[in-house]
Amino acid sequence: MIAAWIYTLIPATVAILGAVVAVNVRPGPTLVSAIQHFAAGVVFAAAAGEIMPDVAHSGSPIATIVGGFAGIGVMLAIRQLERVIKGPAGLLTLVGVDILIDGLVLGIAFAAGAKAGLLLTIALSVEVLFLGLAVTTELSETVKSRMRIVLIIAALVVLLPVGAFIATPVASLPAHYITGFLSFGLIALLYLVTEELLVEAHETPDRPWVTAMFFVGFLLLLSLEEVMG
Repeated sequence: MIAAWIYTLIPATVAILGAVVAVNVRPGPTLVSAIQHFAAGVVFAAAAGEIMPDVAHSGSPIATIVGGFAGIGVMLAIRQLERVIKGPAGLLTLVGVDILIDGLVLGIAFAAGAKAGLLLTIALSVEVLFLGLAVTTELSETVKSRMRIVLIIAALVVLLPVGAFIATPVASLPAHYITGFLSFGLIALLYLVTEELLVEAHETPDRPWVTAMFFVGFLLLLSLEEVMG
């Protein structure tokens, strides 16, 4: 599980580099939408190709149901939080919770195996890149210091290794407990794709090439999974 903590540094670095670029060259809405579609495809492929088979073939239906409903409860609680907290402070709070859960899910994925963890690292790197761009764009309207914006992003992504650290004990639990945590992680990833990335991606006018980025991301990670065997 030390590998899970180390691998969280990859999406964290990607998010910081994305923030550095975004404070200097503000991405347009079409490019942001394309990144969201691509990230959604990559995350969906990781969830469907790596996490779901482990849950489906675990032979622990009760653990699957309990973990799944726990995931639903947490995601709905975050949804309610989004409606209550507004403004930059609210955005930072929600993104912080999102990143913490990403780190937790990544740690849980490594409990299922190194391959699942590696593929999810790639998927979450793209997703966290988008989060970094979103926060940078929002903060640039009120925070004038570019360095301060980058430092805020850096502080947020620290929650990735924190989440992975929290998930460290999962690897030593009995198999049915691991199944429950994987089911929780699966729900969290599917919520991220369907209720966050794709919803926000369609706030701009649809373009065929932008929509196609979802399938490009999906096929790219699927191909990578086959190459890794």
